[in-house]
Order: sequence, then C-alpha cells, then structure tokens
Amino acid sequence: MPLYEFRCNSCGIFDEWRTMNDSSNPANCPDCQESAKRIFSIPGVQLNGNLRLHKTANSEPQLVTKPATDPDLKTRAKSHGGRPWMLGH
Repeated sequence: MPLYEFRCNSCGIFDEWRTMNDSSNPANCPDCQESAKRIFSIPGVQLNGNLRLHKTANSEPQLVTKPATDPDLKTRAKSHGGRPWMLGH
C-alpha cells in the first residue's frame, strides 16, 4: 500500500497509507479532522555510489561517433552463406 501526502489548510502536510483506488479521495486530517486534498511532490530518492548523477559544467549533449570498422569484416561475414539452416530454399 503506497504512502500519499495530503495538505490540511489549517494544520499543514501529513502522510497517509492508502490503497491506489482511494488515492485521489480526500483524507481527514489526523489533528482537526478537516478534509484535506492530496498533494504531489517529488519522490525521496537518494542515489549512492555508482548510481549518483554526475553533473557536468556543459549541459550540451556530446556527439558520439561509431568507430571505423574493417571493410573486409563485412564481406567475410556474408561469404559463409548467410542462413545455413535454409539449405533447401
């Protein structure tokens, strides 16, 4: 069951565990019992170690080129017949 955030106009933000079917329904504030609407906020994700986002000074994407391949390699790959399992076709 997911945890959703709600905002009460008089008491502030509170969390409540709800089913996904009930997620958009208003919740009652635990302090004053006033009806509160669900708010949407960013998830609390923390990236550690190798998963940490690397920010660079230049935000422009870098152009990546494919390394040059040996032209003889392509001809050798096709020379063995292509589909050996289709011998009778």
